[in-house]
Amino acid sequence: MSVRMAKDLTIAFVGAGNMAGALIRGLIGTKTISSTHIIAADPDQARLDLLVSDLAIRVTNSNDAAVDEANVVVLATKPQVFGQVLPSLAASLNPETLIISIAAGISTRIIERMLPDGTHVVRAMPNTPALVGAGATAISAGTHATDKDLTLAQRLFESVGIVVRVPESQIDAVTGVSGSGPAYVFAMIEALRDAGAREGLPEATALELASQTVLGAARLLRERGEAPEALRQKVTSPGGTTVAGLQALDAQGFRDAVLGAVRAATRRSTELGKIAEDSND
Repeated sequence: MSVRMAKDLTIAFVGAGNMAGALIRGLIGTKTISSTHIIAADPDQARLDLLVSDLAIRVTNSNDAAVDEANVVVLATKPQVFGQVLPSLAASLNPETLIISIAAGISTRIIERMLPDGTHVVRAMPNTPALVGAGATAISAGTHATDKDLTLAQRLFESVGIVVRVPESQIDAVTGVSGSGPAYVFAMIEALRDAGAREGLPEATALELASQTVLGAARLLRERGEAPEALRQKVTSPGGTTVAGLQALDAQGFRDAVLGAVRAATRRSTELGKIAEDSND
C-alpha cells in the first residue's frame, strides 16, 4: 500500500464517537481522504445520521460490512467491548488491512491475539484538542506493522494536529502528558479565572484573558522554537510582577504538583492496560 493517500484507499471507522468524528472531519477538511472513501459503523443511528448530514460519508450499523471493503480500519470503540468486537471482525479482514486503534489501555499485543496472525496493527493515543484540529497524537507500531504503516497512520492523524512516533512502552507516559494534559490546562484556566474574579475582574473577562493567555503562550513556544525556560526568563524581570507570581507558585509546590499529576496518570494508564490484558487472557 502506498503511503500516499491513494484514490482507492477506503477507511472504516468501527465506532463513531467524538474522537472518530473529529478524525473524519479532519480527513475531509484537509482533503486527505474524500468523504466517499470513508465508512463509519456504530449501533447509535443518531450519530451516524449526524455524520451523513454534516460530512456525507457512508454509514452502517454493521461492523463487518464496514470492514469488508476497507484498506484501513480505525478501532474507535470503547475498550470494554473489544472482546466482543474484534473476533467478529477477524473473518472480514484481508492480510493487507491496516488496523489503527485509538482505544486507551488496549495494547497491540491484545489486538493481535484476537485477529489473524500477521495483522498489521498501529496503536494511537490522540487527545481531545483533535476536536478543533489542534490535537497531539502519539503512534506506536505493533509486531507486524511496517514503517509504511506508521507513515500512513501519521498522515491520517496529521489532519487533526501534530503526530509523534514512540515505542509502545512509552504510551502510558504519553497518556499522562498529552492524553490527560488538556484537563490539567483546563484546571489552570479555571484557577486563573477564579483568581482574576477574586481580584475584581468580571468572571467572563477573566476567563477570556486566561484562555487567550494560555493559547498565546503555547503558540509563542511552538512558533519561536525556544525552550520554555528561555521564554519564561524573558518575561520575568527582577523585582517585577511576574517573578512575584512565580515565587508564589514555587512556594505552593506548582512544579511538584504537575510532576505528580503526570506520574499518577501514567501509573493509572499502566494499571488499566494490565486490567485489559487480564480480562482478555
